[in-house]
Amino acid sequence: MADAVGSIDTPDAQDEAPENQRKSRKGGKRAKKGPLKRLALFYRQIVAELRKVVWPTRNQLTSYTTVVIFFVAIMIAVVTVIDYGLSHAAKYVFG
Repeated sequence: MADAVGSIDTPDAQDEAPENQRKSRKGGKRAKKGPLKRLALFYRQIVAELRKVVWPTRNQLTSYTTVVIFFVAIMIAVVTVIDYGLSHAAKYVFG
C-alpha cells in the first residue's frame, strides 16, 4: 500500500538529525530585535494590511449609511411600541 503525500510515517529531515547537531534558537526572532524595532515592524504590518482593504466608494458608503439609519429607526419604533404596550398591560394588571 502506497503512503499518502505528507504521511506522518515518513519523518522530516529535521527529525532525523541527532539532538546535539540541531540548531537551538534561543527566543526565536524576537530575541534578535529590540522593543522599538518590534514596534516599528508592528506598525509597518498594520499599514501593509490597511493597504489590502477594499474601501467602499462614496456611493456605497452613502447607501450603507442610509440602510443602517433606516434599520435603526425601525428598531426604535418596534421597541417603543412594545414598551408602550407592556406598560399599559402592567397598568391594567397591577391597577
